Amino acid sequence: MASLLPAQERPEILTDEAKDRRIAELEADNRRLCRIRDALIVRVESGAAHKPEPYAAFEHSVILAEQVRERTEALNLTMDELKASNLALERARQEAETTRQRLSDAIESIADGFVLFDHRHCLIQSNSRFRSYWRHAGVEVPAPGTPIAEVKRQAVVSGLIVEEQDNPASEGTVFLLSNGRWVQMTERPTREGGLVVLYSDITDVKNSEMARRIKALEESERWIRVVTDHVPALIAYVGADLTVQFCNKVYEAWYGGSDEPLLGKPLKDVHDPVLYQRLLPHVREALNGTSVNFEFEETGARGECRYMLRSYVPNISSEGRVLGFFVLIRDITDRRKTALALEQAYDNLERRVKERTAALTGLNNQLRQEISERAAVEARLRDAKLEAERANLSKTKFLAAVSHDLLQPLNAARLFTGALLEHSFGPRAEALVRSVSTSLDDVESLLGTLVDISKLDAGVIRPDVTAFDLRDLLNNIAREFRQMALAEGLQLDFVPSSAVVQSDSQLLARILRNFLTNAIRYTGKGRILLGCRRCGDDILIQVWDTGPGIPEDKLSEIFQEFKRIRPAGAQPDKGLGLGLAIVDKISGILGHDVTVDSVEGKGSVFSVRVPCGTLSPRREQGETTDVVPADHSLGGARIWVIDNDHAICRGMQTLLEGWGCQVLTAVSLEHLQQQLDPLTADADLILADYHLDNEQNGVDVVAAINDARSHPIPVVMITANYSNELKQHIRELGYLLMNKPVRPLKLRSALNHLLRAH
Repeated sequence: MASLLPAQERPEILTDEAKDRRIAELEADNRRLCRIRDALIVRVESGAAHKPEPYAAFEHSVILAEQVRERTEALNLTMDELKASNLALERARQEAETTRQRLSDAIESIADGFVLFDHRHCLIQSNSRFRSYWRHAGVEVPAPGTPIAEVKRQAVVSGLIVEEQDNPASEGTVFLLSNGRWVQMTERPTREGGLVVLYSDITDVKNSEMARRIKALEESERWIRVVTDHVPALIAYVGADLTVQFCNKVYEAWYGGSDEPLLGKPLKDVHDPVLYQRLLPHVREALNGTSVNFEFEETGARGECRYMLRSYVPNISSEGRVLGFFVLIRDITDRRKTALALEQAYDNLERRVKERTAALTGLNNQLRQEISERAAVEARLRDAKLEAERANLSKTKFLAAVSHDLLQPLNAARLFTGALLEHSFGPRAEALVRSVSTSLDDVESLLGTLVDISKLDAGVIRPDVTAFDLRDLLNNIAREFRQMALAEGLQLDFVPSSAVVQSDSQLLARILRNFLTNAIRYTGKGRILLGCRRCGDDILIQVWDTGPGIPEDKLSEIFQEFKRIRPAGAQPDKGLGLGLAIVDKISGILGHDVTVDSVEGKGSVFSVRVPCGTLSPRREQGETTDVVPADHSLGGARIWVIDNDHAICRGMQTLLEGWGCQVLTAVSLEHLQQQLDPLTADADLILADYHLDNEQNGVDVVAAINDARSHPIPVVMITANYSNELKQHIRELGYLLMNKPVRPLKLRSALNHLLRAH
């Protein structure tokens, strides 16, 4: 009887199993109490047989009745608690069922595929979206209790997963399913050690990404075609199936005899059968992975007969398979005619010498001199032929080859004209040399513009943002363009500034040069102003002009490629309409705002907004600036020139010797060692090209020299590579860096600076 539970104690509701166990215990207690009650009643009734005393019997009956009443009340209370527990249990069952149904409805409402695994990573529940993946592929859906490893294995083996991509930038693994949809799998652990897996449909995102990539490829191909169409050579690409897959306009004009395009045509249909048979052995060599160079005479589609120099460069994949070959054809008819004319002149000269030996004895020395000169011309022509053949060999992709190979002869021409300008040949000859120099400036500008716009579109150019003083940059640009303005009868005013800005000095200078070039080009008379003003935390650099102005509806067009707004009656210019397009792209890379305000008939103002900066305590070295050289003689300076291009070596030697320097040229480290001992010989400066033959570069060659010397020789590194990585590498080595084509004034300034510093 003492084991009965007090009324204030309530059974704890945990789970269905615990509740059932508690009900069974209460029912057992109830049965036990009933048995006790019945035993007490029997005992009371059987006690009368002993005939106790009346009072004792009455007292005993009263006690038993009180005990029965107490136990009955306790039993009633227990029964009430049992009923309450049953009601609570029923409510808990209903709430659990409702919660389970709500969870199931919530899982079904998820647009993504949903799978729930327990702490043992066995499948518990999944929604219909997940199960639809399996049904669409005709595969049986994994049953509850299936381990996660088995689920993954069945998905791969059954073909449900076609492709798997692991992208570190994304949150989970991406799968391509058999129904053509892309899903991204994301896993999240639960507090009980289980796992929730979501499969999100990202097909639209993948399609958008693919569309952007296709558009970028099409844009890149368009710019490659723009560049190749302006190159005076026949350029094409032939696939392994011998079909023409790419050609420029010059190639199509030479071989395209009809309006039918050449793209996709077999090579045997492009060429005359006789010509094709002559080309076939060289084509087979290229398809075997060998670079081929050869020349012979051929006739074009319009019947014109020309002598062509051909280069076939195989395109080899990373697996070593030949995918096709690049075709580069140059017209060398004039050079061939010149060589034949020289050969005929030489033969005639020999014949005349034999016939007139007796009569022209006094002129013998003069004739020998002429023969020597002609032999020298022949040697130069042979060297030029070898240089052209080397320039035609491309071991990298075409755009890089164009930007590098065309800058090489342009650099040599710049050095030769710079050397000629150092001498006095009379007013007429000097005018011709300056005309050649001006033409080279135009070629450099056009080529640089086309290459820059291609690099900007391809994302090759990356800014090198640092804090610097505007003083030198603006002074140099103003000095450079003041002479150009005076030549056009214009006045260029300049307001100096010592503000410190945060930008890439070279790219910012390119923006300002394009502003000033346009101002000089389109301003007929009046003045141009270069200056800057502070605008909050920024500096506003502006170029004002008194030109014809720009119509308001054309202000946005001027920044588009190949768009030029030429006022009525204005003379045509030689630009491509890419200057402001380059400004727009550079400003986007730097994050600088470019604006233009204009009033027709009064003029325009172009502005670029640059953030202010703070100078670091130490000024980094490694770059040259365009400054006017001081009146300092280079006489006696011992300079070594290392460049794999013989023409550039000769041009650099001619220019430097004109400045009084002692020059030694070499095409490689081995060539230099054949002439002297670079470890002990005295030298004041090394001019080295970065790109050399046989997989060598100027940095390694200079390091091999200076590492073994007690006192390193100062170095100027010259290259056609404009990448920030190379610029930073050269800067860390402590060398001065100059980009091709080299300007003689800039080179002389750099030499004066280095020689004075050492």
